[in-house]
Amino acid sequence: MATKQQTEQTLPTLDVKLKPFQLRSDKNPDWCPGCGDFGIVNAIQQAVSELQLQPWKVEFFAGIGCSGKSAQYLQAYGIHTLHGRVLPYALGAKIANPNNVVIATGGDGDGYGIGAGHFLHAGRRNVDITYIVFNNEVYGLTKGQASPTLEVGMQPKSLALPHISQAINPLALAIASGYTFVARSYAFDAKHLKQTIMDAINHRGVSLVDVHQPCPTYNDLHPKEYYTETVNSGQSELPRLQYLEETGYNGFVEDASDLEAYQAKKIAAIAEAYRLTDRVVLGTYWKVDLPTYADRLETNIPLLREYAPMDVPFHDDNMIANTDLSSACEEFVV
Repeated sequence: MATKQQTEQTLPTLDVKLKPFQLRSDKNPDWCPGCGDFGIVNAIQQAVSELQLQPWKVEFFAGIGCSGKSAQYLQAYGIHTLHGRVLPYALGAKIANPNNVVIATGGDGDGYGIGAGHFLHAGRRNVDITYIVFNNEVYGLTKGQASPTLEVGMQPKSLALPHISQAINPLALAIASGYTFVARSYAFDAKHLKQTIMDAINHRGVSLVDVHQPCPTYNDLHPKEYYTETVNSGQSELPRLQYLEETGYNGFVEDASDLEAYQAKKIAAIAEAYRLTDRVVLGTYWKVDLPTYADRLETNIPLLREYAPMDVPFHDDNMIANTDLSSACEEFVV
């Protein structure tokens, strides 16, 4: 079981709480009217406000796509990265300076398509970052091509013919890859999304928040109205949105050292992610406390218990290098 030291999360906080509007930058979003990106960025601002995070200790990374502009709209350090490469940037920043809060964002095409390899390996490393994916089933910035989350046979108005590839299940993929916090929310459920993002930031380990959102321009299959519809259960009409806590499901692992129970819980979480339903189920599917990448680094390199990697001294007060490379250099002498 992870130790107390491994599971506690210490965040850089303010003595006072900034209002969400104080965390908005002076840039005005220019997304299409009705885009779910507005709701997601607002929820991020609210979560940072509610947690009273020091803005200068928050690093906000974004990929390429409509969601890529998100980093411009928060009063924090914003870094606009390459297509599919937001996770390597975010992971490197957190490893170098573990005292900062790192939030990465990207679209479903950016993260689950071209960035899929990075997505998998981010899970097994368990670096303490929060990854928020804007999931609208299409590539919104490049005219609505099918993303990896669009189900086979579906045909939004942006496609000339029905989609012919199977969709991935990002929640199941994340759980299987080693993510230690996996949740789903919805862009315009402000209360749920804010709390989910807060829970993800508070979790010590790599967190995925997969956020369903409408794309009013290219995806006419799942507009905003789709999420507010009712679903016929056979006995009554139920809201489209459902919350995991209503089902009695609990994805929290109490004791990760009990391997048999741990594996059973993991299988149950993946099964829940694949459960067939006409409703959109929101909530935390998986949460477990395990040693982070930083914990394992400190075991191998005890000096990192004293210094952040970016602060490790390479020389003493007399400017003499702390590392002797002479023996290694001798191998190159001809």
